[in-house]
Amino acid sequence: MTANIDNAGVRKAAGTTDSAAPAAGATDHRTGPWHDPALTPGARADALIDAMTLQEKLSQLVGVWVGASDEGGEVAPFQHDMEEAVDLDGLLPHGLGQLTRPFGTAPVDPAVGALSLSRTQERIAGANRFGIPALAHEECLAGFATWGATAYPVPLSWGATFHPELIGEMAAAIGRDMRSVGVHQGLAPVLDVVRDTRWGRVEETIGEDPYLVGTVATAYVRGLESAGVVATLKHFAGYSASRAGRNLAPVGMGARERADIILTPFEMAVRESGVRSVMHAYTDTDGIPSAADGQLLTGLLRDTWGFDGTVVADYFGIAFLKTLHGVAGTFGEAAGAALGAGVDVELPTVKTFGGPLAEALAQGLVSEALVDRAVRRVLVQKAQLGLLDADWRPEPPVLAAATGGNGSVGGNSQALRGTVRLDTDENRALARRVAEQAVVLLRNDGTLPLAAGAGAPARIALVGPNADTPTAVLGCYAFPVHVGGRHPGTPLGIELPTVREALAAEFPHSDIVTARGADIDGTATDGFGEAVELARGADLVIVALGDRAGLFGRGTSGEGCDAEDLALPGVQQQLLDALLDTGTPVVVTLLAGRPYALGRAVDEAAAIVQSFFPGEEGTTAIASVLSGRTAPSGRLPVGVPRHPGSQPSTYLAARLGHASDVSSVDPAPAFAFGHGLTYTAFAWGDLVVERGRATTEGEFTFSCTVRNTGARQGTEVVQVYLHDPVASVVQPVQRLIGYVRIDLGPGQAAGVRATVPADLASFTGRDGHRIVEPGDLELRLSASSDDPRLTARVTLTGPVRTVDHTRRLHMSITTELLTDTP
Repeated sequence: MTANIDNAGVRKAAGTTDSAAPAAGATDHRTGPWHDPALTPGARADALIDAMTLQEKLSQLVGVWVGASDEGGEVAPFQHDMEEAVDLDGLLPHGLGQLTRPFGTAPVDPAVGALSLSRTQERIAGANRFGIPALAHEECLAGFATWGATAYPVPLSWGATFHPELIGEMAAAIGRDMRSVGVHQGLAPVLDVVRDTRWGRVEETIGEDPYLVGTVATAYVRGLESAGVVATLKHFAGYSASRAGRNLAPVGMGARERADIILTPFEMAVRESGVRSVMHAYTDTDGIPSAADGQLLTGLLRDTWGFDGTVVADYFGIAFLKTLHGVAGTFGEAAGAALGAGVDVELPTVKTFGGPLAEALAQGLVSEALVDRAVRRVLVQKAQLGLLDADWRPEPPVLAAATGGNGSVGGNSQALRGTVRLDTDENRALARRVAEQAVVLLRNDGTLPLAAGAGAPARIALVGPNADTPTAVLGCYAFPVHVGGRHPGTPLGIELPTVREALAAEFPHSDIVTARGADIDGTATDGFGEAVELARGADLVIVALGDRAGLFGRGTSGEGCDAEDLALPGVQQQLLDALLDTGTPVVVTLLAGRPYALGRAVDEAAAIVQSFFPGEEGTTAIASVLSGRTAPSGRLPVGVPRHPGSQPSTYLAARLGHASDVSSVDPAPAFAFGHGLTYTAFAWGDLVVERGRATTEGEFTFSCTVRNTGARQGTEVVQVYLHDPVASVVQPVQRLIGYVRIDLGPGQAAGVRATVPADLASFTGRDGHRIVEPGDLELRLSASSDDPRLTARVTLTGPVRTVDHTRRLHMSITTELLTDTP
């Protein structure tokens, strides 16, 4: 098929005279109630729908994948091997719903790209009867995914910060940059809860705990939305639970796991963040693809949770109902199934919601009411974004000065080139703060921190495939990796200091000698000799290991880059063992997209520093942690396995999921969820359970003290886990229900006070309803999931209580500085 919507046999919408494009001289509807900002967005959308032809409605439900012109001309359709050519001239007279990734498809100067997008929006609005522009969306998983924009740490690093407020600040900065050049929607955050770290997209997730994922993602959404950019929750729901960790593999979990683990972060974000879009998952769960799951996309998301935004398709996901899932025989059937389930917009381009849907409507196989339902949601959102306002102008803020604010999109592209900077000093400073707080110190025998001055190691051997690779800090959705690889002659667009450069700046008194040793996923060991020789002649070895991000097998981490096991890729473990054999102290530094088993290093390395693709300031952050200039404060968002084959396993396992006498496999991690060391020590004490008995609709209250007993500044992360010894259905041994970061100087102490509502003890019962049961519970105040420090034993009394989506989702936890001296 072609991308142009087929007119043949399309029924006329109520109140319209022709479903084809308006003839020359026909009435122009550029004035009407839909342009009146005094009306509600809903009223404006309703008035517009009444005036639209069916084909004009359908055009609002599709996107076109484009690339901005680096010469400032209009965007050009992007040809992808999963789509046919798009006929813009035939499509635009009816309107257009979205523009897919005008900045994120090919390298383009930000100012010139903004000019290109503006000219295109002027054409789109000028071509249709109602003057409606398109909504432009982009990826923003680890920053605005365009050339020259700040590359922030990946979401797994967000989780490692245990600091939602900081992630919200980062998201607001990302949103401001996107909005400044004319982008309206960002396809982030990812709320998939990690169930198997062999999955290639682990780097895109926030972690293995639904509460951590929910709180951090909600903060990200609030930040992005605060900048006027529509955030998009994805992937709804179950994508991360695919069998064997394979991308887009079937999902076989039960309803209880889905409700209590997978859906919890989405529920939190929908209820608390103000999110305006959700993207369906590619996968099917128990045979039902998410794109065709009306109980999920309408029954739960809208009817129960009250979501009123748009549901957008993951790229090509509607067509996959026919080509991959086999639940539709034609693209028209796929379109009808998705539309009926609750998908409103087809992305990235016209495939099923164009001609195939029009034909299905003409044959009476799909109700036009479903089209009206979807287009109303789209138009309401466009009204909210100001795209229906009579005074809308195509130029974004960065071009307003260049055009004089007169609404005419002109401008000399060469004069504009270089005038917009998306990687500002402020952005880099923010990226550095996130990276610093995301670095996790896993092991330390006292070697760290290293002196950076005259007492620094005289010679440091820096070894490993990530020692001198600029892109080692980037995940697969960072622009230089995601798109830049297809344009090898184009500069990276941002500064990416390597580990070698960062160490040289941090330790100017040290002689730093470097050897690659091995490639990331190579099998050759002929570089071992040089690496071992350098190690033997050095005072300290820093070995930089990990991943190379990529897409669909072109990397060791990223979309479609799944792992058979959790051994370090290639021969990196053999290289690490050879370095340990030298007897020189070895500091293992990981720049990776997932956790890996580290073999002997768990017990023999002098120190292990874990980072998860920490972004453009990541190597500087790592170096500052090695020197102690930055106190390590990150905590693991996913456990680090002890054995390469001990997957799938998360800390959220029931008793039978832990080590036992009836299995020869011990799934216990080398370093558990929530683990992270500091350069000081903390003492926990003075636990007082003020309210230890409560009804199933009541709450508990307790307090304790945390004191820095060491000689250095440090951050403790108090994590509260709930353990339910006896329940009517099998429960995880424990699960996180709250956390707080506490920054303390030497000798300082903080009082921690918490109120825990009984709602947090709820789970999905045998009949499928969420309940709170009476009985004894433990509230474990812990430094990690396997390091409880204090335990408050409490009791719930009264009848079993049924709760719903209005239940309380958070405990109240506050801190107060008590003293500045021991």
